[in-house]
Amino acid sequence: MRTPRNDQLGDSDRAGQRGQHAPERRCVVTGEVAPAVGLVRLALGPDGVIAPDIHGKAPGRGAWIGVPRAELEAAQAKGKLKGGLARALHENGFTIPDDLGARIEAQLERATLDRLGLEARAGALISGSDRIEEAARRGRVRLLLHARDAGPDGRRKLAQAWRVGEAEEGSGREGVVLPVDRQALSMALGRENAVHLGVTDARAADRVLAHLSRWQFFTGWFRDASNRGPDTDSREAGAGATPSGSARTDAF
Repeated sequence: MRTPRNDQLGDSDRAGQRGQHAPERRCVVTGEVAPAVGLVRLALGPDGVIAPDIHGKAPGRGAWIGVPRAELEAAQAKGKLKGGLARALHENGFTIPDDLGARIEAQLERATLDRLGLEARAGALISGSDRIEEAARRGRVRLLLHARDAGPDGRRKLAQAWRVGEAEEGSGREGVVLPVDRQALSMALGRENAVHLGVTDARAADRVLAHLSRWQFFTGWFRDASNRGPDTDSREAGAGATPSGSARTDAF
């Protein structure tokens, strides 16, 4: 099997994110090969410090990880991460920040919220329970999202409308409960009281999920609405391989 390059994403790689090709990279922690779009790149900075490069664009040498934060931090504590990076980078004189996991999580969160903001400005995202319900019943909602502190009754009502519009009554499909509350969503979108969100364009939904799935995987936050209250543990563990985004995936 070809050993994937440990470098930044080039133009051909980003074309793969559009479905033309799926470039692969090797995780330096597990040694497993997976699509690069589901992994996180770590870049070696000119100061010799390892830093997250979640967009895969930083110049210079880099390596890739495809594990949740808890597993990354365990590998870092045991020296396994440093060893894997040294082999991938052919370099030993580098420093790994103690808070690398927190930095990655913060960047993944920022990237997802920024993506939502871009889609909102492009007119592909709507908010407000009444607006979403109407659009959902007409089959115009491609992805349904809820703030972490959204009430269960409101989630169930919109999920039912969504299933009606998608001709999937009885399927149990729910929206995605995000790892952030309404205040964070409102700030990201520049809107007041953003509790529920509906993405109305299929390509926009895929773009959101591409960011969201990496964020969910890294934090261990794998939740659909499932009629659970907002006080459910925000560290529910996910299992299996790094997810890939799809607006029609039942997991979301």
